[in-house]
Amino acid sequence: MATSELIEALQALAHERKIDEFYLIERLEASLAKSYQHILDLEWDARVTIDRQTGHIYVYELVPVGEPDEETGEYAEFEERDVTPDDVSRIAAQNAKSVISSIVRDAGRQSIYEEFSDRVGDLVTGTVLQGTPDFTIIKIRDGVEAELPHYDVKRSNGERNERPSNEHYRHNQRIKVLIIEVRDPNSDAPRARGEQARPPIVVSRTHPDLIRRLFEIEVPEIYDGVVEIKSIAREPGARSKVAVASREANLDPVGACVGPKGSRVRMVVEELRNERVDVIQWNDDPAVYVANALSPAKVSHVTIDEPNHYATVVVPDDQLSLAIGKEGQNARLAARLTGWHIDIKSASFSSMLDGFENELIDEDDVEDDDFCIYVGEDGSRCRNHARPNSRYCGVHADLDEA
Repeated sequence: MATSELIEALQALAHERKIDEFYLIERLEASLAKSYQHILDLEWDARVTIDRQTGHIYVYELVPVGEPDEETGEYAEFEERDVTPDDVSRIAAQNAKSVISSIVRDAGRQSIYEEFSDRVGDLVTGTVLQGTPDFTIIKIRDGVEAELPHYDVKRSNGERNERPSNEHYRHNQRIKVLIIEVRDPNSDAPRARGEQARPPIVVSRTHPDLIRRLFEIEVPEIYDGVVEIKSIAREPGARSKVAVASREANLDPVGACVGPKGSRVRMVVEELRNERVDVIQWNDDPAVYVANALSPAKVSHVTIDEPNHYATVVVPDDQLSLAIGKEGQNARLAARLTGWHIDIKSASFSSMLDGFENELIDEDDVEDDDFCIYVGEDGSRCRNHARPNSRYCGVHADLDEA
């Protein structure tokens, strides 16, 4: 390629891709300098200049002059020695292809970052393009792709997992996802493994705000701000709890979210692949709020210990298993939703401890075979019965595996 043809090609590409022409040439000069230093086996660094008019290429070796700085060991002045080879244009053409490809790729990622960096937290609909063992590629629109990570934590420790365990996607399937990150190509932060070959947008199907955005679509009162989602607790793919409140006294927030015959919440559940969603009413009274959060279980009484942020809940005997839930799921989600540590007791067990609800239980006063051995940060011991063949109750069952 003749030097004049090279400069014309760079100018045409810069105009087509909307890239600054001088930036493109400067990147090519820097790349050529590294290449010529290696090809010509130069002792010192090289500098390359490309004439902006004729496209002629000049290669100089930067030979240091004088003595180096005593502290840094670097030279302050250099003498440029012309070492331009005869076949300079051929080598430049080879480098131009890789440099241009790199610049175009970086420019594309920068353009996507500028467009989507302000849209973190937005719900978008995409089409599944392909899946790998570690992530699924989703097409948001022409020229823009996103990554839905679902790494195996046993194989890739520390990697994020944004796919519910009950979901698997097929080619061309349409799904709604939440944008949780847009990678900055100019960031100095440590890069993710293989980031350059992966889409710059990261999306999620497990984030609690996915439920928030879905309700905004299905419930006009939430979109208009009449009904507010106060809190969300979620175990992706299994069950979620959503606390809602109304800014109008005569409007039932739970009824607005559930919809006629459950039509509104049903649309959310279908989008979440039949994940169970409980909508409960928020209340500024912690006792009422905790009782609502344990729905569908019926609560007899709630005692609040505000200094320790501890709530003791008494339920009828036939409601105990429902209040705790399968493997403690209902109680666990209620605790996350309200932010209170919840201790659930049956009515019969509570009567045995009548008058001692707010006192700490000494470990020596109970049999390990009967009660959960979990002790909270405040020194209080869990008052729930232990599960069969376990030292912990259903709420703290996950500690039994540790």
